[in-house]
Amino acid sequence: MLTEARSGVLLFGITPPRRSTTPDRIKEITAVTLERLTALDLDGLILYDIADEADRNAAERPFPYLPTLDPATFHAEHLGEWDRPTIIYRCVGKYDEEELGTWLDGADPGRVLSVFVGASSGDQPVRTSLRRAQELRAEIRPELHLGAVVISERHTRSGDEHRRMLAKQERGCGFFISQVIYDVTGTKNLLSDYFYACREEGIPPRPVIFTLSLCGSEKTLEFLTWLGVDVPRWLATALRHSADPLEESYRECLAIAQDLRAFCLRLGLPYGFHVESVSIRKAEIEGATRLAAEIGALLRG
Repeated sequence: MLTEARSGVLLFGITPPRRSTTPDRIKEITAVTLERLTALDLDGLILYDIADEADRNAAERPFPYLPTLDPATFHAEHLGEWDRPTIIYRCVGKYDEEELGTWLDGADPGRVLSVFVGASSGDQPVRTSLRRAQELRAEIRPELHLGAVVISERHTRSGDEHRRMLAKQERGCGFFISQVIYDVTGTKNLLSDYFYACREEGIPPRPVIFTLSLCGSEKTLEFLTWLGVDVPRWLATALRHSADPLEESYRECLAIAQDLRAFCLRLGLPYGFHVESVSIRKAEIEGATRLAAEIGALLRG
């Protein structure tokens, strides 16, 4: 559906196990993950590539950075039973051109799509730039469907995120996946600017997938803020004072999904949703699974 620019895509995002995880524990985690995923009516899976990103924010990281298994390796060696598409994120600055080229050469476009992620700040040293990674994909594996990250908070600050989207689209990106969304107004502003810019240039807009993530604790709220997510002040206050912040954020995420779906239908912009958990707490992961099921029911009518 992503490659066909159709609306209604539903994705679920996970992070591979920590690099220090034992082989037996990896098998256990994989079995639980597959059981959770197969119970949902998903169109695909997202596997994150985690980078330190200490330069993103001068404040201390609320959750410590712990290196994880390479997502492509985890997919190839442990998710053979998963029979739907997988979008493998690549923090391209971590890899030199040879490493990235080797992966591209061996990637199976029938099973895998990718999202290339650039540096979290202009000061971050990189081994391969985002622009060069996009060029490598065009040279080595042009049939690999490529997506890009879109950040509505950046649009709120600078007003030109839709231009970044158009530039990435010109360089071969066929879909966009947002950062976690809690600021609906900022997101609508971006979508509107992008849609009408596409119309002015006579090009079809590509699907935008909205990322939703529950917030079940003040620590999770701190982490979302550290990641650069704009959580409206009224909602942050409500979450801090709620007896059940997980349920509070659940209701808000569902309302956001309904609002953005209606807005995209009105515009005629292809859209979808991606549900993830930025926390490893069991309650938040289970809540994300429940949210994905409910959004799936909304999308399937």
